[in-house]
Amino acid sequence: MPRKQSSPKLSTIASKVLSGKKLTASQVKSLAASVLSQDEKKGQKKR
Repeated sequence: MPRKQSSPKLSTIASKVLSGKKLTASQVKSLAASVLSQDEKKGQKKR
């Protein structure tokens, strides 16, 4: 299975989050979408 990898742009946004910098709404949405797209168990409910 191929590994999923974030783009350099999203890595920069994640770095801003970790350093406490403010993000635009667009940046937050992009980061959230990236995380969800890399979740291999999305859609599965806990049993």
